[in-house]
Amino acid sequence: MTGPQWFSQPYPPEGASAAEGIRNQLGRPELDLLTILVRESAQNSWDARLLKSDAPVDYRIDMWTVSPAHTGAWRELLLAGAPSGDNFPLRETLKHGSIRVLAVSDRGTRGLGGPTRADDAVGPERDFVSFIRNIGEPRDTALGGGTYGFGKGIFYLLSKPGTVLVHSRCRTAKGMYETRLIGCTLWKSYVALEDRGQRRYTGRHWWGDTSGHVVEPLVGSEAETFAQRLGLKPFGPQETGTTVVVIDPNLDELEGSEAADYLGDTIAWHLWPKMISTAGRPPAMRFSVTCDGVQHPVPDPRSARPLNMFVAAYEMMTGPDGNGLECLKPKRHLGRLGLVKRIMPPLEPTRASRMLDIEDLIHHVCLMRPAELVVTYHPGPKPPSTNQGYAGVFRADEAMDEIYAKAEPPTHDAWNPHSLERPESTFVQTTFRRINEALERLMSLSGVTRPGASNVALGAASSMFSGLVGGAWGIGGATAYSKPGSTATRSAKFEADETGRRGPSRPVRAPEASDPITTGDLDPRDIHGNGPSFVGGPKPANVGSTVRRPRVQYIGDPYYDDRENNSVLIQEFRLPVPGPQRVHIDLAVTLPGTGGRETDPPIGASMPELVGWEDDTGHLYTSDPQVLEGGESTWRAVVRPAPDTMTEIGIKVEAVKGQ
Repeated sequence: MTGPQWFSQPYPPEGASAAEGIRNQLGRPELDLLTILVRESAQNSWDARLLKSDAPVDYRIDMWTVSPAHTGAWRELLLAGAPSGDNFPLRETLKHGSIRVLAVSDRGTRGLGGPTRADDAVGPERDFVSFIRNIGEPRDTALGGGTYGFGKGIFYLLSKPGTVLVHSRCRTAKGMYETRLIGCTLWKSYVALEDRGQRRYTGRHWWGDTSGHVVEPLVGSEAETFAQRLGLKPFGPQETGTTVVVIDPNLDELEGSEAADYLGDTIAWHLWPKMISTAGRPPAMRFSVTCDGVQHPVPDPRSARPLNMFVAAYEMMTGPDGNGLECLKPKRHLGRLGLVKRIMPPLEPTRASRMLDIEDLIHHVCLMRPAELVVTYHPGPKPPSTNQGYAGVFRADEAMDEIYAKAEPPTHDAWNPHSLERPESTFVQTTFRRINEALERLMSLSGVTRPGASNVALGAASSMFSGLVGGAWGIGGATAYSKPGSTATRSAKFEADETGRRGPSRPVRAPEASDPITTGDLDPRDIHGNGPSFVGGPKPANVGSTVRRPRVQYIGDPYYDDRENNSVLIQEFRLPVPGPQRVHIDLAVTLPGTGGRETDPPIGASMPELVGWEDDTGHLYTSDPQVLEGGESTWRAVVRPAPDTMTEIGIKVEAVKGQ
């Protein structure tokens, strides 16, 4: 062999598929190319996992510019025997400027093994011909993510010249390790003028060993030598897997680092079920994204909002509180559903979330088959407030996997019942009906009212008075009293759902109060013993001086925050008058429409609770009342809102007396 060269496929007498037809098999998906790349390639990697190994699948995406040390080899090797003219755009890509590539790699997978010729692939081991040669093969992995084998087309669509290099290592039928390297182009069919006249070509091209009648991959040490010349990362001695190198990727006008961030976020949104540990087992897959050697983060779904809500819903679905969904006629168990409802601050949508039509509100159910790869996020009814949200996870039953798989388009991002015949279409339609019924129950959870009160569920009342949020604010107040020992208060109303928040009232600041007052001796109980704790300064001495009366100065609007997966309400404030002062939280609930202020909960209902007083360092003091040191320090009142109510918050402050 003189070296690898290109081979262009002519139309055989019996006909063949044109490249355009193969490129179009993904249809016109709503998702962008980078998102489809993540979904389809990760699905291929998962289906190719080593079934006898407990090790996770390592999946990574790397982008880089081919170094000057390897650029010459790329041009020399990949232009050998290449077709001329517009029929092969890789020529122009390699001739001018730098060469950018994107590589998708998996390890802990079986690689592209089996025969290298399609006519020899008669047994179950045919990964190589399925990925390199054939188009549209049905899936052969039980409960796998793939169905039609069209997903590999995304690699060619993402490459501007329609060209990829495939570097793989597998086990042969004799148990030996074998490295394989081949190039593939999928562009456009064309007619070429040759010595014997015009000839039609399919637009499919392969780069490899052309010494025989069929172009073959480079194998063994030869494959490893040429991969090294191209600067591709070698495999370990007993390592198997596949790397697909996309030449000159279309990054949708993103810079490389921006694309890497987007890919990391996209991985989290679409592959989070593979990133979490379940039932004491480690995550099924590990993910990595780099650009020019710099690592870019893949968000942790357990801590990243709002994916942590879907993780919680998944754990509910798999636990005893999950709900089984049933079709009654014909009778069939469809799968399991978990739902969680929380208060949450409005989301900052990202490019990845917007690709899923998820903006500032979470009101979605994640759909998945038993392979636990995200199919899509099914939107439910919007909650009445931007500070309220819910997430769900539905996983199809294993016995129903084939039916849901048949309802998916080639991009596996929807369940379309209209593509099925009865009764299969009935099962999918009923799935959506049961999910919507569960969401209606979730949105109308009843609260408890006092005897004689209006028989309106608190959850329903929250919906009725959703105008209190999103710019329509409740009325608060602040009062500074004029005599010693009085309190300065400020109230703010918040409407919360069963575990969450809905919306803060517009802060109303306390009036300035600078008239001096005279305090007596400080009470020793205010420093230690049975009185409230003292925080923020030295132990005060006996004084009989003239001082300004204490007051609360509120800093900005109240806001919601997550603390250890719990949603809390934060109000920042200062005590501008120097010296020790006693603060106390005043919490109540207000029933929408009544204006009534309740400080005692109905039977079985909950009240808002003070979590504590947080200082500038993040330390939390849980006593109430609490003696704090006034001055320029910023304090935070941390409150857990009551579910399905409007929570009223007041902060009181008074001078500390005696010693």
